[in-house]
Amino acid sequence: MDKQDLRERVWDDLEESGEARFPFPPHGRIPNFADAGDAADRLADTDAWASADVVKANPDAPQLPVRRAALRAGKTVYVAVPRLRDEECFLRLDPAEVSDIDDATTVSGISEHGEPVGPADVEPVDLIVSGSVAVTERGERVGKGEGYSDLEFALLREFDRVDDDTTTVTTVHERQVVDEAIPTGDHDVPMDYVVTPERVLDTDAPDEKPEGIEWDAVTEERREEIPVLARLAP
Repeated sequence: MDKQDLRERVWDDLEESGEARFPFPPHGRIPNFADAGDAADRLADTDAWASADVVKANPDAPQLPVRRAALRAGKTVYVAVPRLRDEECFLRLDPAEVSDIDDATTVSGISEHGEPVGPADVEPVDLIVSGSVAVTERGERVGKGEGYSDLEFALLREFDRVDDDTTTVTTVHERQVVDEAIPTGDHDVPMDYVVTPERVLDTDAPDEKPEGIEWDAVTEERREEIPVLARLAP
């Protein structure tokens, strides 16, 4: 199945089943889903979570409970600046400095409370939590189609802030776990775990993760739009 067709099917299904949650519609975004907090609780019960001191998370609504749980557990949280549009393209949320965790972990609050840092100043990341539109039990992931999640990993790998041992996780609704084989490339980051409100799935993802930025796949337009890419480009 074409990735966009799969996205549309999952978005439609979440909406028609009543499992989608605000913001509406679920289409065109990482969809929020019912009981996202339960998925965050299941993630918080894993060894991967317990051993992580530094977490990189996406800023979308379904992972809000994950971001809050991380700060409340004393973990440092990094979130990418939307579209990596700034030279200091990550925002650090330090649990020792955040006074209002509920506000600091919202989409708008992250930019207000987060400290801008460049990729060289990001601490080595122990756990990456990604949002997904669809994912398989093999750890193949489909995002909303813009490619920033994979690019963020590749950028951090260029600075040795992530590697093959960095644990990758996504929290999703059960209806987002699909049987179709999802075509993937060398730039796609596999998910080591898929966490739903009902279960934690240890996937069959390969041990290897992207080794860095695939410059041949980065358009000239994207290089110009993202300052750190413009600076690093060969």
